Amino acid sequence: MNIHRLLFLLVVLFTSVVQAQTKSFIPEGSWRGVFDQADGTKVPFNFEVEGKSAAHAKIYLLNGGERFEGGRFRQAGDSLFISFDQFDNEFALKIENEKLTGVLRKKDQLGRSTPIEAIHGETYRFADSVEKPSGDISGKYEITFSGRNGVEEKKVGLFTQNGNKLSATFMSITGDSRYLEGLVQGNSFHLSSFIGGGISYYTGTIDSVGLLRGTANGQPFKGNKNSNAALPDAYQLTYLKEGYRTFDFSLPDAAGKQVSLKDEKFKNKVVIVTIGGTWCPNCIDEAAFVSPWYKKNKHRGVEVVGVQFERKSDQEYVKTAMENFKKRFDIDYTEVFGGLADKKAVAASFPALNSFLSFPTILFIDKRGNVDKIYTGFTGPATGEYYTRFIKEFNEEVDKLLGQPTG
Repeated sequence: MNIHRLLFLLVVLFTSVVQAQTKSFIPEGSWRGVFDQADGTKVPFNFEVEGKSAAHAKIYLLNGGERFEGGRFRQAGDSLFISFDQFDNEFALKIENEKLTGVLRKKDQLGRSTPIEAIHGETYRFADSVEKPSGDISGKYEITFSGRNGVEEKKVGLFTQNGNKLSATFMSITGDSRYLEGLVQGNSFHLSSFIGGGISYYTGTIDSVGLLRGTANGQPFKGNKNSNAALPDAYQLTYLKEGYRTFDFSLPDAAGKQVSLKDEKFKNKVVIVTIGGTWCPNCIDEAAFVSPWYKKNKHRGVEVVGVQFERKSDQEYVKTAMENFKKRFDIDYTEVFGGLADKKAVAASFPALNSFLSFPTILFIDKRGNVDKIYTGFTGPATGEYYTRFIKEFNEEVDKLLGQPTG
């Protein structure tokens, strides 16, 4: 056999393999998945797939109007793996024509896995019934969650109903539950959300006078409709201890280089410090706002430092997590590694703070290095007017600090 014929056959064989893999990849378009949780609860979610091969495909997770880009695809025969790197999770699935079956699990395969089944072409979320909603539950609710040891947590629920379709979010001092989507049947409602991390499922009932009872991932809550429902002032929860005016640290960036707020880069500049983690859903919303904001405003004499507290502390893990986060949100500002994601550890790392309540927490530091304000939590885009208000306050605070003289 001459060399030309051999090369031709190899090309044909390679092309056939590629085509076979392409044909065996899952169909593009809409999918509906269902998690089968340990207590028997079935939690639905929706996603879309774009691309005709694992090497080039993207998954978009759909929640309440949000189209959240998910993880990476990898295919081995009829097995499909979708990695959600920010949350250390993955789907491990078997391809069965237009059906997927498998589990959601940690990428290291430690801990409990959750069975999942997904069907191509289905666009509904919760199965609809002939029972019409007993009323419109749109509005603001004062919510009390029952915690362990009798500890209660106050939240504000924001509900928007259109026919029997329902969207909602729950705000707390640590942030919001992001986009929840579901429906109303009679006087009961169901809501769910999934972006690659934890599975969110809310269900409950509401009576004619606006009294609400339900559970969120098994945690009981109750509440009542109240247009004046509000949370404590986010600027008053975290503050500097008596005797402190400034805030500083010396922490490594992803390459291991130590960074301090005393560095020349930050001298005579307004500095915004965000304390969060690449795994944190509210920190994702924060980075999606801060990254483009910094690009537009850095020429004005302002710097941003993101202090990331992660699930693991080994250098390779931290480097990968921070670089993935930087790439996803096109981050130009400085990022450093703070340590393990534990609130007590954060408080110990920053003794100037009275306490640490939430990932994320934002510090506004003036040109002289003094802390002017601290914002606990993050009210993301799912909160609507509250997100708009936060952006307005954020810009007003920066404008005020930029207008002050240097020290």
